[in-house]
Amino acid sequence: MTIERVPQKHYPKADIGRRSMALGLDFLGVWLVSSLLGSGNIGIQFVEILVFVILWLVLRVLVPYNNQGQSLGRWAFDLKVLEVEDGQVMGRIPDLLSLMKREAIVGLGALFVSIALSNISANPTAILLILPLAIDCGTAFSDAQMRQALHDRYCGTFIVSSRRGYSLDIKIKRLVDNMRRNVRR
Repeated sequence: MTIERVPQKHYPKADIGRRSMALGLDFLGVWLVSSLLGSGNIGIQFVEILVFVILWLVLRVLVPYNNQGQSLGRWAFDLKVLEVEDGQVMGRIPDLLSLMKREAIVGLGALFVSIALSNISANPTAILLILPLAIDCGTAFSDAQMRQALHDRYCGTFIVSSRRGYSLDIKIKRLVDNMRRNVRR
């Protein structure tokens, strides 16, 4: 009796630009809703923070857990989050605890960005609050093999391209190309 090695299924790595756009879309939705519920005063608004945290957890934890690893932003850009064990992509979505840890790290950085955007006019040094998210996500540039950010490495997750989604970036590129062709005529 011989044991055959079954080849691992190939999961295409997600482009960093698409990952950034998906994160940006999720952030924009949560930030707009939370900033509408704020009082408009300068400073840290606790109601805004509470709404931001709740919406972030719903959009980035509960929705992907129940939607094959896709949040709204990941669905719009054909991405999904999968679990990694010992450097191998397992092909299943992470458990709820892993998603919670992952999104707590990313959400804290996103919350700092939200606070910075709300206070940038009164305090220009608030722009420094963007650094934690930039450092966390920027590590994906240095990881040529897996393109994992710090939060992905810590929680054992991996973002892959998916066939399931809306392909928003491709549709926007087509629209822009059509507009360019029409302008040149």
